[in-house]
Amino acid sequence: MHSKKLLTAAAVAGTLALALSACGQGSSGSSDGGYEPPGNVTMIVPFAAGGGSDIAGRATASGLEEATGKTITVQNIDGGSGAVGYSEFLGRSGDPSYLLATETAMLALPATQDVEFTYESFTPIMKLGDDYTLIVTKADSPLNTCSDLTDKAQNERTVVAISGATGLDNITFTLMEKATGAKFDRVPFESGAEVITAVLGGQVEAISVNPGEVSGQLESGDLKPLCAAAEERYEYDSLKDIPTAKEQGIDVAFAQFRGVIAPGDIPDEAKQYWIEQSQKFAESEAYTKYIEDNMMQPNVAYGDDFTTYLGENDQELREAIGQ
Repeated sequence: MHSKKLLTAAAVAGTLALALSACGQGSSGSSDGGYEPPGNVTMIVPFAAGGGSDIAGRATASGLEEATGKTITVQNIDGGSGAVGYSEFLGRSGDPSYLLATETAMLALPATQDVEFTYESFTPIMKLGDDYTLIVTKADSPLNTCSDLTDKAQNERTVVAISGATGLDNITFTLMEKATGAKFDRVPFESGAEVITAVLGGQVEAISVNPGEVSGQLESGDLKPLCAAAEERYEYDSLKDIPTAKEQGIDVAFAQFRGVIAPGDIPDEAKQYWIEQSQKFAESEAYTKYIEDNMMQPNVAYGDDFTTYLGENDQELREAIGQ
């Protein structure tokens, strides 16, 4: 895996983007000329309410409202593991009054399904950061490590829940299968909230979720962590004692990015406007709170640098799933 390389590249890209912003961003003029989208703005979240994508979309919409002074309404359009929302967004080409809270599904869907879009169909605005996952199970489960989970899945039917067929959790389980020879029986849901309900209700053995989605259940003791599918242990106090999968002999780590995109074919001044507003958001306490509350890596990238990251991450993802 090359996750660490990509994280480093993203961090460098973010630094470069901030430096460029001080010099006018090196793109098509500044929004200081007075451009702004007419009317209110809609932030599409291509998944159901309650999951990590919904949390990211609402936090970004709120932060951009503060930066722009405009009303930004969040619209959840779920279905098809994100395909319905992205397809709806594809139809908004040229309209800078729409944004979308994006994540790894934007790359995974074209890699695994027959959809009409790729990341190149849209206008990348901002990469907020990177989000690894935890493998967790119900508190009273006999499983205590990810090795326990894969050992069981090598010998008997082991059911896991996934949020959509193309999400980070499914990719993580696929990588675990390749690394260990395990075989998981997957049950797909439309949101992280539904996945959590499934494991709490004993419908599945384990789930792979972003830390911010289950911090409350971990703190209350309703769920217990088996491992972190990350390059290194988290530094957050509540997560630092969770071993990585690699520490348990399973060399698996893959980060999901969180970001915001605009439709394709928007005017250059509209792209520049949203990049500058996103930079204001990234410098705010709201952004810091979002990153810390959701225990993410704050690796930012803007505009063309975000596009470069997407190209690299697309190749990484296709290699991971064997496409």
